[in-house]
Amino acid sequence: MSGQDLAGRRVFLVEDETLVALMIEQMVEELGGTVVGSEAGIDGALDFLATHHSEIDVALLDVNLNGNRSYDVAQAVTGHGIPLVFATGYADDDIVAEWRSRPVLAKPFRLAELEGALVLALEPRPA
Repeated sequence: MSGQDLAGRRVFLVEDETLVALMIEQMVEELGGTVVGSEAGIDGALDFLATHHSEIDVALLDVNLNGNRSYDVAQAVTGHGIPLVFATGYADDDIVAEWRSRPVLAKPFRLAELEGALVLALEPRPA
């Protein structure tokens, strides 16, 4: 893999920890992508998606947003045909069965792991 895989890609980030969000934003930029929106909560994420979904190539969602699960955001993201990656500091089996087929990043993650998950999410999925 090379950063070229993500060159010019537009990432929507949903992460409730400000420092983690800033770190991820820097990582995405290092990979050649751009974070086109960053939200810390479900309502803000849904509002952003409603008006900016056409500007997003892939979404990175923290599973746990201040004690709330981001599955409503995931539903809205996939409803717009946008691929997604989950990020979590919990075990993979913490993700409900309906979403387990999506790439999952275990926090903390490295640059290469972020790149791999985003590239995987961007690959065409069978219908």
